[in-house]
Amino acid sequence: MLMLVCFLVLLGLIFINVPIAIALAISAIVGLLATEGPDSLVTVALDMYDGSTKFSLIAIPMFVLAGALMNAGGITDRLINFVSAMVGFVRGGLAMVNIGVSLFFAEISGSAVADVAALGSVLIPQMKKRGYSAPLAAAVTSSSASLAIIIPPSIPMIVYATSANTSVEQLFVAGVVPGLLGAFGLMLVAYWFAVRYDLPVEEAFDVKRLKTTFLDALPAFALPVIILGGIFGGWVTATEAAGLAVVASLIVGLYYREFNFVHLRKAMLDGGMQTAVVMLLVAASVLMGGFLTRAQVPQQIAQGILELTTNQYLILAILNIFFLIIGFFLHSVAAIILVIPIVLPLIHAANIDPVHFGLVVTLNLAIGQQTPPVASVLITACAVAKANIWDVTKVNIYFVAVLLVVLLICTYVPAVPMFLVEYFYR
Repeated sequence: MLMLVCFLVLLGLIFINVPIAIALAISAIVGLLATEGPDSLVTVALDMYDGSTKFSLIAIPMFVLAGALMNAGGITDRLINFVSAMVGFVRGGLAMVNIGVSLFFAEISGSAVADVAALGSVLIPQMKKRGYSAPLAAAVTSSSASLAIIIPPSIPMIVYATSANTSVEQLFVAGVVPGLLGAFGLMLVAYWFAVRYDLPVEEAFDVKRLKTTFLDALPAFALPVIILGGIFGGWVTATEAAGLAVVASLIVGLYYREFNFVHLRKAMLDGGMQTAVVMLLVAASVLMGGFLTRAQVPQQIAQGILELTTNQYLILAILNIFFLIIGFFLHSVAAIILVIPIVLPLIHAANIDPVHFGLVVTLNLAIGQQTPPVASVLITACAVAKANIWDVTKVNIYFVAVLLVVLLICTYVPAVPMFLVEYFYR
């Protein structure tokens, strides 16, 4: 009964537009007051502070800043030129460029919203000029931006690893193959649209231009090598790699001598606000997590599901449906912080690898970024493209289908995402 009251308080606050972090903290305080009395609130501030100052969370503002430095230093433009020279000869090549550059950008920023805001402002206007409809341009940009939370580094993966007390490095490795599969699938759908609507070929393939743009972008290619090579090679942790990403992005940007400080200032402010939201959510989750643990709620849920079935695949199917529904209404970080402490005992009881499950959760939430009413990434793309969200959704459903196929493959053929983890770490 008490849990129902807390849940209704949380739901009611969210529906009247109280920020999720505040609603989460208030609900937890209501639960603590009801079960343990006012004395339980003595350490609330200290608990929230300790929860939001974990060392691993430093990676979040660092990766956001690295993405801002990339865009302000001319790195993004050179990546666009190189990918355009490489795939621009394909029909609908500009859509391919959009997806390809998102793949590179994802390896630096770890944020889908940062990806769509940075790349969309450059590529969507160009796509519209070349005959792409606004909904198609927005759908390509939005869906490809979600690669940023699948391909390492990924901010939701960092938050999940902190919540589940598992290895963020192993999660990053597990995301490589699904991210590449997703990019390939999105390109196939983009090509199908290009043929269907007779979209233009950008330019004939030119080896000389490819070589020129490759050499111009070569310093930028050092960034994923430094970040991913350092993590996969075991030389740095994810947090240390985030610091390296900032330094490397700054050096490469200075090398190009194209820093746009106005854009950089705006990007850093946006990144600071994004980081503050995440940290406040983490702090509030500590209160809710403490209340749920003392009330034995996660254990009761785990026991209830295990009484229905002990089959791992059925449990994963139940959780997939659950997270897909959650993704309609919550941002990815909020969903992880709110739900993971509840389902974690079930994962352990069913002997599901927490790294594998973390990837499944991330894929579900990548889809959630594309599905209204919340759909933070889709809404950002629609704002840049000046397109109606429902018109974009009608087109985007084909791209979301690709992400659903990748989710099913990674859920039920765990060797696909996990073989690199097994190779590097086990």
